[in-house]
Amino acid sequence: MNQHYTYFWVDFFCFIFPFAFSFHPAFRFYRQWRVFLPANLITACFFISWDILYTHLGVWEFNPNYTLSPRFFNLPLEEVFFFVAIPYACVFSYHCLTLYVQRSFDPRFWDSLSILLPVLLLVVAVLHFEKLYTSVTFTLLGLFIVFLKFRKVNYLYRFFICFLFIFPFFMISNGILTGSFIDEPVVNYNDSLYLGVRLFTIPLEDVFYGMLLLLCNISLFELFISRRKRT
Repeated sequence: MNQHYTYFWVDFFCFIFPFAFSFHPAFRFYRQWRVFLPANLITACFFISWDILYTHLGVWEFNPNYTLSPRFFNLPLEEVFFFVAIPYACVFSYHCLTLYVQRSFDPRFWDSLSILLPVLLLVVAVLHFEKLYTSVTFTLLGLFIVFLKFRKVNYLYRFFICFLFIFPFFMISNGILTGSFIDEPVVNYNDSLYLGVRLFTIPLEDVFYGMLLLLCNISLFELFISRRKRT
C-alpha cells in the first residue's frame, strides 16, 4: 500500500462504517443529516481555522511521507476531512447511545465528573499557560463544560458515556496518526508547546482536543434538534 494514503485510510475507515450503518432501520441516522450537517459545518470551520493557525505557529506539522500532496492553507486535505469523518462517527455513536442505552446509567457520577473535570483542566491550563497546545485546549474545554453546566443541558452524561465508548477507537486511529503501528508519526508536535505526557504515542492534549471537538458537534446537534422540535 502506498504510504502516502495512510492518513486518507484512517479517515476513510473511521467514516465508512458509521455512514453505512446510518441507513440501518435500527438507527436511521440519515434522518438526522439535516441537523448534523450544520452542526458539523460550524464546528469544522472553527477547528480548521484553529488547525491552520497552529500549523502556521509550528505547534504541529504533518509528515509528507504519510499524506497526499494537495494542501488547504498548508493542511493536508485529509486533515480537513478529519473534521467531518471523526465527528460523523462520534455523533452517529452518540445517536445510537441516545436511542438504546440512555436509561441504563445513573447520571449522578457523570454530573460530578462534569464539575471536577473543568476545575482540573483550568488549573492545569493556568499552571502551564506557556504551553500553547495545553493551555488553549484545556481552557476551551473547561470553560465550555462550565457554560453547558450553567445552561443546565441534559445531555452531558450521555456525552461522557459516548466518549468512553469510542475511546478505544480513538486510541487506534489517533495512535496511527501519532506513530503507533507505523515507522513515523503522521503528525509531529512541538515538544515545547505541550506537556510531554503521552498515552503510548498520543499526547494527552489530543484526548481533550478530541473531547472538545466531539462536545461542540454534539452540543450544536442537540441545539438544532431542540429547535426543530419547537417548530
